[in-house]
Amino acid sequence: MHARLRHAFLATALAALPAAIRAEEPPAAAGDAVLRARIQRAVDRVYPTLVRIDVVMESGGSGRMQKSRGTGSGAIITADGYIVTNHHVAGRGSRITVRMTNREELPATLVGTDALSDLTILKIDPAARRDPNAPLPFATFGDSDKLQIGDVVLAMGSPAGLSQSVTQGIVSNLALIPPGGALQIEGESVGELIRWIGHDAIIFPGNSGGPLVNLDGAIVGVNEIGVGSLGGAIPANIAKAVAEEIIATGRVARSWVGMGVQPLMKSLAADAGVVVGSVLPGGPAEKAGIEPGDLITAFHGTAIPAARSAEDLPAFNRLVFGVPVGTDVVVKGSRHGTPREWRITTAVREPSLPKEVELQPMGLTARDITKVVALERKRPNTDGAIVVGVRNGGGAAEAKPALRGGDIITRLGTEPIARTADLVRAVKAISEKTQEPVPTLVTFVRDAEEMVTVAKVGPPSESDRVGKPVRPWLGVQTQVLTREIAEALGIAGKKGVRVTHVVPESPAAQAGLRVGDLLLKLDGRVIPANSPTDAEVFENLIRPYAVGTEIAFDGLRGTEPLAAKATLVATPAATGDLDTFKDETFEFTVRELPLAERITEQLPVNAPGVRVSTVQPNGWTALAGIGPGDIVVSIDGQVVRTVAEAEKLLKGFRETKPKHVVFFIRRGVGSGFAEVEPRW
Repeated sequence: MHARLRHAFLATALAALPAAIRAEEPPAAAGDAVLRARIQRAVDRVYPTLVRIDVVMESGGSGRMQKSRGTGSGAIITADGYIVTNHHVAGRGSRITVRMTNREELPATLVGTDALSDLTILKIDPAARRDPNAPLPFATFGDSDKLQIGDVVLAMGSPAGLSQSVTQGIVSNLALIPPGGALQIEGESVGELIRWIGHDAIIFPGNSGGPLVNLDGAIVGVNEIGVGSLGGAIPANIAKAVAEEIIATGRVARSWVGMGVQPLMKSLAADAGVVVGSVLPGGPAEKAGIEPGDLITAFHGTAIPAARSAEDLPAFNRLVFGVPVGTDVVVKGSRHGTPREWRITTAVREPSLPKEVELQPMGLTARDITKVVALERKRPNTDGAIVVGVRNGGGAAEAKPALRGGDIITRLGTEPIARTADLVRAVKAISEKTQEPVPTLVTFVRDAEEMVTVAKVGPPSESDRVGKPVRPWLGVQTQVLTREIAEALGIAGKKGVRVTHVVPESPAAQAGLRVGDLLLKLDGRVIPANSPTDAEVFENLIRPYAVGTEIAFDGLRGTEPLAAKATLVATPAATGDLDTFKDETFEFTVRELPLAERITEQLPVNAPGVRVSTVQPNGWTALAGIGPGDIVVSIDGQVVRTVAEAEKLLKGFRETKPKHVVFFIRRGVGSGFAEVEPRW
């Protein structure tokens, strides 16, 4: 049908429809407008509270606290600047910066964190804002229990660390957990506590910690994970309770009873409760007489619905965790069909993996031993510090036998070690009294054995700087005047070298030598070089001379005779005998800038600067943008000419502990300033 006829036909058909039918279209459009207005109101309420979080995190690895950078999202939840985000975003943060939607950047402090719920609370100081008197926008929590599948929700955050954004979706699942509760954070199985709100509002890495918002403009979840095309959010009712406890006390206290539960088995004739799957020796449940296979139908006065699947278990765990520590709890249930009642006094639930501590003078990281670890290792108590990792070249690694991850240090010298804090104090007491490592007896447990070793504890030894041999230096690079080259230049049969480079300010430069000059005699003797294998002949002829000797050359410049005299000086540092300095605080190593590199990069022989040779990945220097190969020209305005000068400046900062240290660096043909912010 011709397009014009088709349009006319449609217009006639629409006009023929009953008015009642044609009137149905405007209400649909009106409904869209209402939804759009509700979305806009929700965005207006919550979007200004969004923050992008940039964080430097620290975690123990290879015997030291290693740093990494990350980004995430969060929302301001109080008028005085508290922020909720994920533990995996900022729970290990050592330096945290937040960026608001108005582009303000503010430092944030870590108030408290909870790996089990994957929630962290940060705090910004409103007084540090551009306008300290301006009210701080903040969002409020809604009731996540009122959510229904199909509800429209908005995911807000900073995907991939970009500016804040909003995506729209619907609630697709109210009991989302990974298969087997497999999400592990700091040794905690998050699925023990959390059933996520599943939704299809698009989220990406970087959205973690951002709010899931309903159309009333309330936070109903904290986005945590992506599962395929779905997002998973921590319910707001859990997030609100955790946030309030951390704000009030700085931590989350939970009860522990020392048992694990599982869903009802199909072979078990029961219409309520959970089955006890495991009971830890020495725990409150064992002391109360509970055994694996027991059926629990009530806990502390609360009836337990039938747990038919893994999704039903977090509700019971939350009930146990939420009882105040030290509470006498009545547990009701049955054993082999016979009703039973037990009384349990709850204990403190410890973190699965306490935070590790770096002991730099020993070259290792360690953490406390928990009750569960003590049970697993069949230890009579939690005394000792468990080694997490050792640093290559450190005292722990060089001991014989060497310490390794999993060893439990129980004594250092004569000092008993009950907790990691004891080990820190003992190491500090040794290292503060010496400038050299001290061989120290270490008692430790490995598997079922108690062993001893001797590890050096203390600052690393200063490298003995062996005096370098003084060699004469002319300051030229040459190539052999081969037979073929001599013949091509019209001087067949001549021997010697051709000047290929003259180092600025060198004796050769002062003698007036130029690139292209032919040097045929040295102090009246023919330079016997006419084959590619004679590449080292000229250097070998110079080497026997003493520094300060004047030498004479005869040769050619073009077709004109050339005569020149030069006074030899000491050879500048060469690559093989360079001074180096490794700074453990700034986490990088510098070395002298050798002659060969100065020549290659066409730098003056006496130009200031030291070369950065290595940089600890994600260390403070790396985080400032300084990398291997950079030339440090000055530090805090002080020109650096040698490694010794750099070492003196860097060590001096250990006393003054400045917040910022500014490095002026050269990189290729460019230069710039890098601001390092070490943590003292």
